[in-house]
Amino acid sequence: MEHRQAGGAELRERVADGASRKRFMQMVGGAGAATAFAALVAACGSGSEGSEGERVQGGVNDPASQGGSDLEITQYALLLELIEADFYEKVIASGVVKDPKLVDMAKRIGENEQEHVDALSGVVKQLGSPAVEKPKTKFDSVLAGGEAKILATAAMVENVGASAYLGQADKIMSEDILNAALAIHTVEARHAAALNDLAGNGLRGSGEFVGAVPDGAFAKPKTMDEVMKLVKPFIA
Repeated sequence: MEHRQAGGAELRERVADGASRKRFMQMVGGAGAATAFAALVAACGSGSEGSEGERVQGGVNDPASQGGSDLEITQYALLLELIEADFYEKVIASGVVKDPKLVDMAKRIGENEQEHVDALSGVVKQLGSPAVEKPKTKFDSVLAGGEAKILATAAMVENVGASAYLGQADKIMSEDILNAALAIHTVEARHAAALNDLAGNGLRGSGEFVGAVPDGAFAKPKTMDEVMKLVKPFIA
């Protein structure tokens, strides 16, 4: 991380300005997320560009098989957010969850994930690449398992999402994109904590991605390959 580049002197001064950083984080946390991402990437320039005309498909190995530039990391994060957003959409549409409080939570978390999708899509475009295609997902077995299976899966997916962002933090070159990724990371972790509690997993669960603090006092990051193996069963 010592050689992380922030896109020139002007951007470095902006990152060093505490007030500017605070305003940025406030935007990311609210309805202005997409605007904030677009603004930060415009400031960063397009130092991490993909091949001209290249289109990233929504397949399992596409983003993970590329390197680790800011663009590729953003494409990878976007693919994960697309899967999450689609999961909550399918859960709500299925009508399997009957508890009004759980339905409301699923809607709220789904809205968060869709905001992440919209924001990350804007970053990918600003960095000079077409958006990642929405993958075809398969959650039929989860939905068939009823409310308990849905809660357990949601908790696991959110824990995986948090570990995925953590796994890329030291590879992100732009300070602004790093701030944005961490802002999403903490939301994913909060989602995971709430869902693990509802699922009855408590603080520590029975597996690596089960429980509000499944990794103990220090969360363990996951590589792209490790994360993609975990989400592969949900991709048709």
